[in-house]
Amino acid sequence: MSASKRNWIRCLTRRGVADSRGTAAVEFAMLLPIMITLFFGTVETSMALLARADVSLMASTTADLIAQASQVQTADISNAYNAAGTILYPYYDPSQTGSAKPSIRITSVIYDTTTTSLSSGKIAWTCTQTGSGTLSPTTRAVGDTVTFGPPLIPSSQDLMTANGSVLIAEIAYSYASPTGKVITGAMNFTNNFVTKPRRVPQIAAPNGGCP
Repeated sequence: MSASKRNWIRCLTRRGVADSRGTAAVEFAMLLPIMITLFFGTVETSMALLARADVSLMASTTADLIAQASQVQTADISNAYNAAGTILYPYYDPSQTGSAKPSIRITSVIYDTTTTSLSSGKIAWTCTQTGSGTLSPTTRAVGDTVTFGPPLIPSSQDLMTANGSVLIAEIAYSYASPTGKVITGAMNFTNNFVTKPRRVPQIAAPNGGCP
């Protein structure tokens, strides 16, 4: 084979390698935005699911703390708020200025001697920590009737006992993704937990009022 033919073959080979490298660069540039979106989507979705799980844990923890008491003080309600808030760390950090705290409502529903219903009761007292989340209903008032069914619990049930009571802890937290690349805007995470007092049939209103 002549030298000119060998040079021609080498030239074609070099051009082919250069072309393949250029094609790979173009393909990578096209796929990079998709890869970045998938990365941030995975990270942000995972963080949102963890925050959602924390809100559920907050509801059960808050209700359980109050249910253990025979009589609650104002400080006990504040401590329950603070204890529940620590579960949301690092999404909610009270030491950080501007950190959005969760909305927490604790309600005692007692047996209604007028209706004698076991599937509903009337509110004896309720305390609310106003935060970033939106509770549903937005307010509860003493004397209001609460029915044990959706949306409070999945289905209607006879939770009340004669002269007894139940405690309801409701949590709402406005979650915003730290990066905001894929999940934009705030999401209102909510959860409720219903339990009965452990030591007494009915827990009286906080001595000193709500914090």
